Amino acid sequence: MGSTQTTPQLPEQRPMAAVDDHRLRSQFMRALIASHPAPPPRGEPAPRVIVQFWDDRRTVPTDVEGCISGWATLDSQGYQHVLFDDESAADFIKEHLDDRHLRAFQACPHPAMRSDFFRYAFIWVNGGYYVDADDEYVGGSLAQTARAGGLQLRPLCYDIASDQMIDAVGAASAASDAQRVFYVDTTPLIAPAKHPIVGAALRNAMENILGASNENRDIQSLTGPGNLTASLVRHAIQLRQSSMPLDFSILEDWNSVAVSKWPLSYRSDKRNWRLWQRGGE
Repeated sequence: MGSTQTTPQLPEQRPMAAVDDHRLRSQFMRALIASHPAPPPRGEPAPRVIVQFWDDRRTVPTDVEGCISGWATLDSQGYQHVLFDDESAADFIKEHLDDRHLRAFQACPHPAMRSDFFRYAFIWVNGGYYVDADDEYVGGSLAQTARAGGLQLRPLCYDIASDQMIDAVGAASAASDAQRVFYVDTTPLIAPAKHPIVGAALRNAMENILGASNENRDIQSLTGPGNLTASLVRHAIQLRQSSMPLDFSILEDWNSVAVSKWPLSYRSDKRNWRLWQRGGE
């Protein structure tokens, strides 16, 4: 990673417009990714606990179980591995947060939303490494993430013309292209406890869920990457306005550690949030 701590140009009159304007937010993220923000100096590292979620641990598909079991092997490197489900996640939220957080979690109509909400809750309270259950550990070292402090997030880039995900770091450094959308993923979510971006993502997800209509299936914006990216952009702008250094960094080589595994059996039915969001039952 580099050491640049710059952030992109913003509209002078309304810098916070980049939070809610999808085009400006993508432009901000593109410039931020291209600046290669370094881990904050003397930042607190994330605790060595790997957290995952599946809505019912009694019915985890065999292929997903294979992904999960790979992360458990990191106990040899000093990492604790914990798998939560709907019941244990609700118990955690009930113990550590208030009734509104519990109501929001229980109001999520799809497991992917509950997964999003729970990861914010756990990492906000305890810190650690949240990794999606369908992310496959491929054997890379976590040493760099263990040394880094602050929040660490993986950048993403969607190329509209080809309808494909492409390398975000390379695309961000290329010539500007309005046909690409830059944002951050919710997996992995690596942070010490009480990081303000995670807290904002949790708070915004709660308000989004409790205020959403029953017909709203926009998981990306309600709880997913759109929510997390908006929370990050707002925080980064606030730091810039206060002349403060960034307290997060971009994971530029997470694919050497883990990949999202395709295909998996659950992706062909309503457990796949993409199909559910399009109206599949």
